[in-house]
Amino acid sequence: MSTDVTAKSPAPAPPGGTGPASGGGLLHLMLDGLRRNMRQYGMLLALGLIVALFAVWTEGDLLLPRNVSNLVLQNSYILILAIGMMLVIIAGHIDLSVGSLTAFVGAFAAVLTVQHDLSWPVAVVLCLLAGAVAGAAQGFFIAYLGIPSFIVTLAGMLVFRGVTEILLEGRTLGPFPGGLQKMGNGFLPEVGPETNYHNITLLLGFAMVAFVILQELRDRRRQQEFTLDVVPFNLFLLKLVAIAAALLTVTLLLASYKGAPIILLVLGALVVGYGYLMRNAVFGRHIYAIGGNLPAAKLSGVKDKKVTFLVFLNMGVLAALAGLAIAARLNAASPKAGLNYELEAIASAFIGGASMSGGVGTVLGAIIGGLVLGVLNNGMNLLSVGTDWQQVIKGLALLAAVGFDVWNKRKSGS
Repeated sequence: MSTDVTAKSPAPAPPGGTGPASGGGLLHLMLDGLRRNMRQYGMLLALGLIVALFAVWTEGDLLLPRNVSNLVLQNSYILILAIGMMLVIIAGHIDLSVGSLTAFVGAFAAVLTVQHDLSWPVAVVLCLLAGAVAGAAQGFFIAYLGIPSFIVTLAGMLVFRGVTEILLEGRTLGPFPGGLQKMGNGFLPEVGPETNYHNITLLLGFAMVAFVILQELRDRRRQQEFTLDVVPFNLFLLKLVAIAAALLTVTLLLASYKGAPIILLVLGALVVGYGYLMRNAVFGRHIYAIGGNLPAAKLSGVKDKKVTFLVFLNMGVLAALAGLAIAARLNAASPKAGLNYELEAIASAFIGGASMSGGVGTVLGAIIGGLVLGVLNNGMNLLSVGTDWQQVIKGLALLAAVGFDVWNKRKSGS
């Protein structure tokens, strides 16, 4: 007599119960989501760890309101350069000229305003145009003549540095008009009732938290509509809480000192604008396309030469803006300004998740990478670490970030 044996599948666990879908299963899902999104969250976790470590080592000095404000002012120009450099690297190129170009623009601004008494708003416009022309010239050689970007921008680095020394005749030139100085050192004015905090900064901080949360929810909903993979909701919720807590902490620290620096508003506008450009605009998708697979992009109708040209033109404008910011902060133009800025910008992009092969990276990643370097610099200065060891530590941080990226891609591929 035969026996009929029917295999029964286990009953699903009820919602909120103690079955496989909860407890350890939920933890497994969260860890799996974290592993699959390690590129996105790895540097955020690293930044948080670095901040926590230096906060402990400096006995809280790192997170003093005055120091946080100085941290923003000291690193604003590198963050501006990092945004443009990220676009260049995503497109599969490199730009070695941005440090010299920032010095040239600062010298140009000094000649216009100090020597020729030109109105500073007009000087700012002319300096941005000069940066656009410089970037367009390099973009033309790279995109339409086919000269490698490494060679063109290396030549640009030498040319702009030489022109800077010619303009300044080997001397430091300043001071700048008060209106231009505020661009690098100024803060938002205080308005409203007397409180212990800067009112406008608080309002802007709360508005930024709301904007970021709505944007994250919107992006997640769009990914679900297109049946794309999304992180588990619990991990997504944890991400929102962490972002909101970080933004509110920085807001309260700035509001308890002098308020938000003016350059921070400029930087915030750039992050929002370029973030939208790279996520939603056709031009941003074309940048990813030519960096990820140039032959396929050409076959798809992407005008790769035009896109490359515009990427370098944009880099020139952002380098000019960074040059104005650092010159305004120092209140003088110097022949030695901008030294190694290109290396800081490139390092910020790679630490923030860019790939040497192109086609990978985000604007937010560039900001995170720049903040990692900025916190390292600031924390080591507070601890009186010598500049020699600072270079060693930053070099190892860059190597570790790129090595982690390579390891993560190999693991994902396997």
